[in-house]
Order: sequence, then structure tokens, then C-alpha cells
Amino acid sequence: MTIFSSALVLASVVGIGLGQQAAAQQQAATLAVPVTEVMAMLTIKPGVTRADVMKVMPEEVRETALLYLDGRIDQWYSRADNRGVVFFLRAKTVEEAKEIMDGLPLHKAGYAEVEYIPVGPLAPLRFLTRPQGTPDGAGSH
Repeated sequence: MTIFSSALVLASVVGIGLGQQAAAQQQAATLAVPVTEVMAMLTIKPGVTRADVMKVMPEEVRETALLYLDGRIDQWYSRADNRGVVFFLRAKTVEEAKEIMDGLPLHKAGYAEVEYIPVGPLAPLRFLTRPQGTPDGAGSH
């Protein structure tokens, strides 16, 4: 193989790689997930005693129930490892979810840590809506 042939093969491989990268970026943009809820995972900070937590629990439960009744909390769960709770909040941004959680007594007392994860519809389901034979979505709705 000559140097010229080697250069052509290398250029082709690089071109294919760049083409695949551009296609992957386009596909990722197509699969962008709109945020419909924010998952908030609340845990008690290390060093906070059970007695301290129990002092604010009646108010915490009351405020949480009101958030649910107001439609701000969509779902709520206890963690199976007994390390806290998980809320699915009706919020479009993490900032909006933080505003909801910041009002709860455990957070106000400085007892809780919260991890936020924005979530939305399962993006790969879009592949089901594409006409057969159009992997890039051309011609889809």
C-alpha cells in the first residue's frame, strides 16, 4: 500500500468517524427529554439524632401532605434502605423543586440533604414513532 493509499484510507476512516459523531449529536438532540417532574431524594444528614428528627416529624408530615393535596408532590415513597424518602415533584426545573423542598421543616431545621434529578418521558420510545427505514427520523412527526 502506498503512502497516498494509506492517506486516503485514513481520511475515509476519520471522515466516517466524524460523520458518525455528527449523527450521534443529531440523534441526542432529537432525544432531548423535556423535564416533566423532578425526583427529590431526601436523607437525614450525618450526626442528626433520631430525637431531633422526631421533634419536627409531625409538622413535616403535615406540610408534606399539604404539598400532595396542592398537587406539588405527584408521588412519594420511603426508601427500602430506611435512609429517607423519595418524592416526585411536579416541577419543570431543579430550582422549582428546591423551592418546594426548602419549605419543609426538616430542611428548615438543617437536618436534611436532598439530591435532585430532573426526569421526563422515556426518550427511546421516539424510535417507535419513526416510519420503518428512517433511522434519523426523516419523515417522522
